[in-house]
Amino acid sequence: MERVPPAVGQVVTVFRNRLRDDEAMQAAYADELAVVVELARSMPGFVETKLFVADDGERATIVTFADESSHRGWRDHPRHREAQRHGIADYYATYSIAVGTTSYASHFERP
Repeated sequence: MERVPPAVGQVVTVFRNRLRDDEAMQAAYADELAVVVELARSMPGFVETKLFVADDGERATIVTFADESSHRGWRDHPRHREAQRHGIADYYATYSIAVGTTSYASHFERP
């Protein structure tokens, strides 16, 4: 998949979390995550999502939407809200969310 350069006005969410130490729960989380990621990709204004896992187990998901309106559509989507409830009830030991609108963007790619 080709990387889309960042752009002013995009809304970026950084979602950091640690999963509970329960292998069955982690498998269920992986299944739900796949559904939610596909949903995000299908939404108007979706730009990209990336997941990183640190050596200590902390996970960081970065989700980018084209603008505030499309981000709000994602944030408030009923299936996404359901996944958020499941995360709190079943999956996460801890999490934090930071959302911001891009005020400066630059991109370099070696030919």
